[in-house]
Order: sequence, then C-alpha cells, then structure tokens
Amino acid sequence: MKAMILAAGYGKRMGELTINTPKPLLQINNKPIISYLLQQLQKANVLEVIINTSKYHEQFISLLGSGSEFGLTIQYSHEGDYPLETAGGIRKALPMLGSDPFLVINGDIATDYSFEKLAKLHMDDGVNAHLVLVENPIHHSIGDFSLTEEGRVVAKGNQSYTFSGISLIKPGFIKQYDCRTLGELFKHSLGKINGEVFSGFWIDIGTPERLALARNHFQQ
Repeated sequence: MKAMILAAGYGKRMGELTINTPKPLLQINNKPIISYLLQQLQKANVLEVIINTSKYHEQFISLLGSGSEFGLTIQYSHEGDYPLETAGGIRKALPMLGSDPFLVINGDIATDYSFEKLAKLHMDDGVNAHLVLVENPIHHSIGDFSLTEEGRVVAKGNQSYTFSGISLIKPGFIKQYDCRTLGELFKHSLGKINGEVFSGFWIDIGTPERLALARNHFQQ
C-alpha cells in the first residue's frame, strides 16, 4: 500500500514560524513534524510515500531525500508556487499512487494512531473512503461529520466529530468529482464513506500554541 502526505500548504496561521519554513518541517524535539509520520508509516509497512509540495519544494528534498533514512521510498509531487489544495493535489499525484486504495495524511498533524490498522482495512464495493474522526477540539467545536451505528459518515447525527486528516481513499473516488478540497469531495459522497472514531493522541498543528502542545507531548 502507498500513502500520500499532504504538505503543500503555506501554513499562514503559524505567523513568523512559516515565513521561510513549511509547517510539516517545523521541529518537534529536533525532528521535523513530518518525520514522525514517516516513521509511523514505516512501522506500518507502508513503504511508498508521495509528498506533495509547493513553494518549499527544495527544502523537503534536502531534508527527506529519497526516504532511505526512514526505510521508505519517497516521491514528490511538485505543484509549483500555488498549491492545488487537498483534493486537487491528490488528483495531480494519482499517476504515482496507482490503482489500489491509498492512505492520505495531513502533513501537519501529530498522532499515535496506528496506520497499520488502516493499511489492513478492506473497503467493500460501494464504499469510496474510510475516515478517521476525533472528538471535536476546542478550536473546531462544531465538528465536520457524524457517524451512523453502522459506521457510515453522514452530515448530521446525534454527535459530531472532526475529521483528523487521516483517511483511506480509493483512487477512482478522486476522479469522480472536480473538487479542490477533500472536505468538498467527502460531502459529495456521504453515504458511501465509512469512518471510525479515534480517541488517542491527536493534534492538528495549526497554530504556534498547538505546536507547543505537540512538543510537550513528545517530551514526556
């Protein structure tokens, strides 16, 4: 199985921290955020990784190279100076991703979710994707989706959850709709997407304050 790490964004909410450094390359304990994700993928035996890049393309190549340091093979999907957003970036990288379902992971999260579990998951016919959801964080209290008792992702239900930025996606699903973001894509296919709720450690590193929380976690 292959994985794609979404790393082409500008990280504007990080202020001065991302003036010259992309958010996935910010440091936690002297290692880039994205390094932790690469190590977790290697442990899950997901050994082929595609990383989309934009303005800071050369920094990713310089720091991560071919992936051999992590026991992986890394390919880069360069989008130029203007990111294609999440669904657009995946669509551009489809020739690298192949015909089988693949993992998609936001490059600016920190988590102890087991990618091995998702890599072994079988999606039935008629299911386009499987999303990992989390309890709504303070900064996103409204949530994104709900889950039925059967594990189907729906727009509204008794309880809302936030999309973690971790998913398993069939490549044909990306081709079905001309959407720029994954959020739009998922909303087009509600009823054909499964999900689960993860209750372990997870942080969306979208602000300097949440970067500090991630650093504190890994120092424990």
